[in-house]
Amino acid sequence: MDVKSAFLNGLLEEEVYVDQPPGFEQKTLGDKVYKLKKALYGLKQAPRAWYDTLSQFLTENGFTKGKVDRTLFRIQDGTTNDYVIVCLYVDDMLIMGSSHDLIMKTKNMLKKNFDMKDMGLSDVILGIKISRTSDGIVLSQSHYVEIILRRFNAFDSAPAKTPVDLSLYLAKNRSEPVSQLEYARVIGSLMYLTNCTRPDIAYSMSKLSRFTSNPSTDHWKAVTRVLRYLKYTMNYGILYTRYPTVLEGYCDANWISDTKDSKSTSGFVFTIGGGAVSWKSSKQTCIARSTMESEFIALDRWRRSRMA
Repeated sequence: MDVKSAFLNGLLEEEVYVDQPPGFEQKTLGDKVYKLKKALYGLKQAPRAWYDTLSQFLTENGFTKGKVDRTLFRIQDGTTNDYVIVCLYVDDMLIMGSSHDLIMKTKNMLKKNFDMKDMGLSDVILGIKISRTSDGIVLSQSHYVEIILRRFNAFDSAPAKTPVDLSLYLAKNRSEPVSQLEYARVIGSLMYLTNCTRPDIAYSMSKLSRFTSNPSTDHWKAVTRVLRYLKYTMNYGILYTRYPTVLEGYCDANWISDTKDSKSTSGFVFTIGGGAVSWKSSKQTCIARSTMESEFIALDRWRRSRMA
């Protein structure tokens, strides 16, 4: 569902005044200004006012707000145990549930109070393609990968089967940076891909993002290797099935892989329904004196993420 002119629905809590708009001045009012009751596009308060208005409307109609993700709302029928989940991203809504009738009831309720357009069955949202197969639902970003490869002139490069070249040692650049702005653009594009559907390049991006301020030719070689790997795995995605229905977590760590940096690297992934839902790879903040200590540090990070 797409909300038309979403920010115009937001009710303002603060006193905000605007000049009379050009072409609509009332001469009898002189230099008087208007006091806004609702938000306008361009106001700093507009996004928050819209969120507060919609959030209040949903909670008043029985929805509960997510404790971690405040843009997620859920309602459950106490009789049938059917549920509906509403995910909000500015003026776009993704609605899902276990009952088609309950979904349509939610849509009709929203339409009566807000001017909305029903976009039908979800296909692409936030650059993520949703595919339905006999095995389950697949989330992928093959079209976004192609855009990245073409934008950074890597579409015609030879594909690589792994994202990391272990023979290439990466260290801080002590000389002048090599195309620093372009390097930052590549890293930014790849980070969005990593956070959405590609946990397989999380370690590479964690490593390469440390050199964004001053990249060297070696760092560019490593980035090119990631792009070549994406060329080889362009159609990769995450498959979600119905089972297992429990949340599973895995973590691991190495121990001082860099002789000039005594900190280890942690990694974890959570899965449900056979697909990854949360993952991370990062350098540990403290020094581990053994492989066992590095594993315990990784386990603690895994535990904190599960609690969040």
